[in-house]
Amino acid sequence: STGRSIYILDEPTTGLHVDDISRLLKVLNKLVENGDTVVIIEHNLDVIKMADHIIDLGPEGGDGGGTVVATGTPEQIAEVEASYTGKYLKPALERDTVKQ
Repeated sequence: STGRSIYILDEPTTGLHVDDISRLLKVLNKLVENGDTVVIIEHNLDVIKMADHIIDLGPEGGDGGGTVVATGTPEQIAEVEASYTGKYLKPALERDTVKQ
């Protein structure tokens, strides 16, 4: 990678084993550390909570979606009551805090 590339991935964890998701996250982190930009459309909380910035669209899918519900860090999204993502992200982040 050149440090000047943009990578766009649409649900890259679909069908992957947990170990493979971990490997994928390591590769994506290396791209970001190198200066590249990675944009991911994803529902997997392990991936979402690693994001530098989230744009949460909704509130539903399809015709019921398309509105920006929240933007910010995973911690900021977890505090937005209108965000379904935040609703599930908050306990996932709290579990990580307890593990540390």
